[in-house]
Amino acid sequence: MTNNLKKEGKFTYLELGQGTPIIVLHGLMGGLSNFDGVSDYFPEKGYKILIPELPIYSMSLLNTNVKNFAKYVSAFIDHIGEKQVILLGNSLGGHIGLLCTKMYPEKIKALIITGSSGLYESAMGESYPKRGDRDYIQKKAENVFYDPKVATKEIVDEVYATVNDRNKLIRTLAIAKSAIRHNMAKDLPHMHTPTCIIWGENDTVTPPEVAKEFHELLPDSDIFWIEKCGHAAMMEHPNEFNILLNNWLQKRGF
Repeated sequence: MTNNLKKEGKFTYLELGQGTPIIVLHGLMGGLSNFDGVSDYFPEKGYKILIPELPIYSMSLLNTNVKNFAKYVSAFIDHIGEKQVILLGNSLGGHIGLLCTKMYPEKIKALIITGSSGLYESAMGESYPKRGDRDYIQKKAENVFYDPKVATKEIVDEVYATVNDRNKLIRTLAIAKSAIRHNMAKDLPHMHTPTCIIWGENDTVTPPEVAKEFHELLPDSDIFWIEKCGHAAMMEHPNEFNILLNNWLQKRGF
């Protein structure tokens, strides 16, 4: 995937397909490849998939927070010349999507969140290991999934490298703190953008109660569950995730 990345000014992104634009927002430790299933499936269904690299480790430390990432996404929407887009976010990406939708509702046609932070205090701090040996980090990475085998050597290596890079570690902790501070419980009842909530029944990072609370607080939301599934549904059960999402998009006329 990295070979197809476009670099334009401050934006680096992947673009696949033609049609209704879906902007995919990755999580704190999640790379663009976490959404391989989505980017393989939806271009053939008449959607343009856009996956920007969020400036998680390149923004100045002072500006490294959820609000500035939401502004970055808004600027990206302007950059690609779209009036309205659909946002899809996992974990921190879901939180950024929610805040972007709150701040720029006119730009967001629909929102899809899965394993999103934004409500649950310990969601960020608990799931991202601060330091430690490789075995500890492997265990933390495996806990993200229902099936520990999904935490491949590549995933564990990437997390290990991140937490042992001082610059990245400082930013990771700054973002986690910002996410905890930026609780959206009071904002959600005022957000009328159609929202699709897809959640793993066995998510231990943002447990099922979090999804139910999102569903209760968001005025126009639908909720779907995936069995034997942890925090990253689009990675662990890509086929089921894609079918649920595609059915929802068709039903809602997007």
